[in-house]
Amino acid sequence: MRLIYADYNPQTNSIDVTTFENYILRIDCNKAENGLITTPCSQNSLNTLAIDEPFEYARLALDGEMQAWVDAIDSLEVW
Repeated sequence: MRLIYADYNPQTNSIDVTTFENYILRIDCNKAENGLITTPCSQNSLNTLAIDEPFEYARLALDGEMQAWVDAIDSLEVW
């Protein structure tokens, strides 16, 4: 599946991905983030990623790399 467009849908809190074949895939952000270990900082970063860079959010969710991304954000926190 070749992804060509992704958009955040605030009404459903999801990422709507339109593929090259004109299919629409909806990624529920609540389900994608279920089970992730986050801090307030990394949760805020995830929310920002979904809204500002939905294509990257979709890639992380589909590739199963979301926890690694969250861990990297948390390691950058300055106390």
